[in-house]
Amino acid sequence: MAKIYDCIIVGAGPAGIFAALELVKNNKLSVLLLEKGMALGKKICPADKKEIACQSCALCAKTTGWGGAGAFSDGKLNIAKTNLGVKITDFIRVDDFKRLVQRTDDLWLDFGAPRKVYGLDEGKIKSIKSRVKKAGMELKVSPIRHLGTDNTVKILKKMYDFLKKRVTIRFNSKVEKILVKNKEVGGVVLDNEKKIRAKYVIVAPGREGAAWFAKEGERFGLEQISDPVDVGVRVELPAKVMKGLANVLYEAKISYRTKTFDDLVRTFCMCPNGWVTVENTDGENRVKSVNGHSFENKKSENTNFALLVTNSFTYPFKEPNLYGAYIARLANLISGGVLVQRLGDLLAGRRSTQKRIREGRVRPTLKSAVPGDLAFVLPYRHLVNIIEMLRALDKVTLGVFSFDTLLYGVEVKFYSSSQRLSRYLETKIKNLFACGDGAGVSRNLVHASVSGIVAAEEILRREEK
Repeated sequence: MAKIYDCIIVGAGPAGIFAALELVKNNKLSVLLLEKGMALGKKICPADKKEIACQSCALCAKTTGWGGAGAFSDGKLNIAKTNLGVKITDFIRVDDFKRLVQRTDDLWLDFGAPRKVYGLDEGKIKSIKSRVKKAGMELKVSPIRHLGTDNTVKILKKMYDFLKKRVTIRFNSKVEKILVKNKEVGGVVLDNEKKIRAKYVIVAPGREGAAWFAKEGERFGLEQISDPVDVGVRVELPAKVMKGLANVLYEAKISYRTKTFDDLVRTFCMCPNGWVTVENTDGENRVKSVNGHSFENKKSENTNFALLVTNSFTYPFKEPNLYGAYIARLANLISGGVLVQRLGDLLAGRRSTQKRIREGRVRPTLKSAVPGDLAFVLPYRHLVNIIEMLRALDKVTLGVFSFDTLLYGVEVKFYSSSQRLSRYLETKIKNLFACGDGAGVSRNLVHASVSGIVAAEEILRREEK
């Protein structure tokens, strides 16, 4: 391994990969891509392979390694060019955002993404919007290109095969520290204390490395901007219930202001004919959280999606992620992992049992989930908000508010603290760039990819000068 590189990229998720894809335009640059996890072929979750409970591996195969958490995700590419509610446009210019969404989409297509796009049938969308509005909710429509978990892995493999000939890639290489001198980056230090020098460093740690990067930022005196945390459940029901929405939109993004508490509740990560899954999350502050995914070439009889309640806190509390982790740990403590409960049992004030789950119409796709009572885990406010939105959703697509609907708990979305960054995503440390979900810049695959290109473009510009 060379001791000096032009650029080091920390993290091989979408942000890091797309930064590398941009940097190789200049074939004179020496680029090192460091990833603490494993290569794609070795990135195997033992729980999924053996259909057993989550093993709490030291390095979660679902959130680390080539592709990061995106590798085994549902593979939804949100290719909307509108900047409404888009996190990354807090940092970069809107015209750059629109240009780079197109650039990113083209790259995904070049490496094998499907041509089909959901969310373009204006007539059917108008009808759905009308029903949603009558139910007192709002629908956000985005064109979605669905890869599927199986296709996402294949596409990421093609990206790896392309990049391995052009940049140096090292797995099982955990970065311990970022080297800084006189407010200018100088490289990184690995956990084996080996120093690697570089003129530029792009930090793309993913949510798995968010806590580490936040600590490094504090060490350099970088200002942290705390974001809310979303806490809720993953809902699983027969696929036919959501078919009308899924066939048109693939992912129905519906939000609702509850009448009881005036809190924001929203659907997230809809997985038609998909599976519920478990992942270790929140980096060093590790908890087991529930998630979902779908394949392109394999289908279940169910559809699942998250219902999330947004939690914003005011002074003096400034640790929203700790709050989310605390609730997740309650579920982990009671069940050893993830709880599952029939909606009918929750409404009746009783825990679900194996017998009651078996007698229901919905067969759980997460076999390791333990029947229990979410009322022991989620605060009353959250439960009321979730039940209220389920009732509202039932007015849009009949069958959501069924006693046999399954609720898995808990699902937590930890949003990384972001730094004060320039429009090129450069920190106050010269030549140190931060991008992707772990830096608090983005919240999906496309926007993470865009952020990687933003940082890389600026490096190329400086080198051309």
